[in-house]
Amino acid sequence: MASNQLTSKTSISRRRFIGGLAGITAAPSIITGVEARTQIADGIASGDVTSDSAVIWGRSNKSAKMLVEWSTTPKFDKAQRIAGPLVTAKSGYTGQVSLTRLPPGQEIFYRIRFGDSTGTETRLGHLRTPEKNRDVTFVFGGDQCGAGWGINPDWGGLKMFETMRKTQPDFLIHLGDRIYSDSLILERATTPDGSSWRNIVTPAKSEIAETVEQYRGNYSYNFLDTHYRKFCEEVPALTTWDDHEVTNDWWPDRKLSRRVMFRKGYGRSDVNSLAKNGRQAFFDFTPMQRHPTDPNRLFRKVSYGKNVDVFILDSRSYRSRNNRNRQKKPSGDTALLGQYQIDWLKAALSQSKALWKIIANPLPIAHEKKKGRPRYDKFANSDDGPPLGREHEIADILSHIKQHAITNTVWMAADVHYSAAHHFHPDRAAFREFDPFWEFISGPFHTRPGRIMHYDKTFGAERHYRTPRAPKGNNPPSAGHVYFGHGRIDAKTGALTVGIRDISGQSLFEKTIEAQR
Repeated sequence: MASNQLTSKTSISRRRFIGGLAGITAAPSIITGVEARTQIADGIASGDVTSDSAVIWGRSNKSAKMLVEWSTTPKFDKAQRIAGPLVTAKSGYTGQVSLTRLPPGQEIFYRIRFGDSTGTETRLGHLRTPEKNRDVTFVFGGDQCGAGWGINPDWGGLKMFETMRKTQPDFLIHLGDRIYSDSLILERATTPDGSSWRNIVTPAKSEIAETVEQYRGNYSYNFLDTHYRKFCEEVPALTTWDDHEVTNDWWPDRKLSRRVMFRKGYGRSDVNSLAKNGRQAFFDFTPMQRHPTDPNRLFRKVSYGKNVDVFILDSRSYRSRNNRNRQKKPSGDTALLGQYQIDWLKAALSQSKALWKIIANPLPIAHEKKKGRPRYDKFANSDDGPPLGREHEIADILSHIKQHAITNTVWMAADVHYSAAHHFHPDRAAFREFDPFWEFISGPFHTRPGRIMHYDKTFGAERHYRTPRAPKGNNPPSAGHVYFGHGRIDAKTGALTVGIRDISGQSLFEKTIEAQR
């Protein structure tokens, strides 16, 4: 009873705090001149939250010292102050601060400013640290502002983020394509039915990204939307990337063809230089714990208390070139996650003591394109037989999970612009050295829908749900084919319930998986 009363009081405090965010942060301070005033550009955000830590992010409009305060009350009683970095043009005026020694099971309220002079703007945010006797809730998916569909104020902007925010999740698992750096957003777009779609436009989204500044401009574009800003203020994100953070279907050492360069508008063919600039912008705009000895590494584990570890994978940095994906034995040509990352994942899974292990893998396991394609970008290869090509990596990971009796693993993916629930079972599979498991695919948040219906059965996939197939054409988010995933771990029973929801928040599918103890 006392626990319920505490939860109720905390929720009321949080509602009052969040309700006052706009008034507090928008209220004018004593201004010493518009040019002299240090302001927060874009917004604020948090990420990689654990039982006792979180990363806080913000961006200034000029060089200034980042300052963060946090408290367990919205009144900022006994607030603790942390001096952050001096942000400069080198990082695009972005900065991050790691909060440590946070109390578990608490609402954490934080505020950010740049500089310590009178008139400095302050923004406020919120996150929750896990508590073993409280349910864990989260949202997941990816893919936003692609295919020319940007922020349309007439339609309501990036409305999916408001829908997700209203579920009050503990965190978001963002599975990539947070930007479409290889896709222009023009002032007007025409829908397949002939209607007009009006976008907010910026210089950075009016050209293909190649420089660090252009990539940063893509991330900055998202913050023009009120729903996105509010979501980032209230919900921490556990974030990885996929291809469009650099360019479509990229791999290291790729050279863009003249056809692609002409069609897209690229001035350079060297993808490594694009990836270097795209990676810098990703780190500049992503609140996350950097690896101490391998700072360019994206893959990592985030532990949200005793109930869940999230293993965040990178499906781009270690792969071989896309090919026919039919090799009978693993080799350098069959890499997608790469051996370095796979070895880490297997060890991290073996060491995990969390009840649930969520493998946040941007690319689905069984999704396949039509047969006969010259190159395959994902794991599957349109062959339902024994593992070939990149499927060897999945077989390696799954057999390790079985051999080491690792329980309660669930895979989550995005990328394909539809949502689905797949169950994998060795009794249906050509490869049988694994335990049954579920994979949930979700998205897109805000771009054109995907239509492909095929899935590979090498690992015994069986589709239990798939969102309705969209009509042909580049359909906008307003056509209704945008979705997100929602998960909840019951603190009492340990059961994990995963659902697919539409932009209104309506549940379209739900599956409860009992935990193995």
